[in-house]
Amino acid sequence: MGFGGISIWQLAIVLVIVILLFGTKRLKGVGSDLGEAIKGFRKSINTDEDKPNHEHKSADTLDVEPQRKQESHTKD
Repeated sequence: MGFGGISIWQLAIVLVIVILLFGTKRLKGVGSDLGEAIKGFRKSINTDEDKPNHEHKSADTLDVEPQRKQESHTKD
């Protein structure tokens, strides 16, 4: 018995059917696209880990209240 009760012969038959349905060129394209996606995902994870962790400091922020501009209405 193989993986989860599936024998090696059953896997081979499924592989042959998939190749007949899709063809080797399409499977090669799907495989390369999947490989590029995984490579990009790993690269993005590694670059996120390399970035330093910035902690928020209270000295960097200012507490300011907005002031309303007073309009002067003059009568001529």
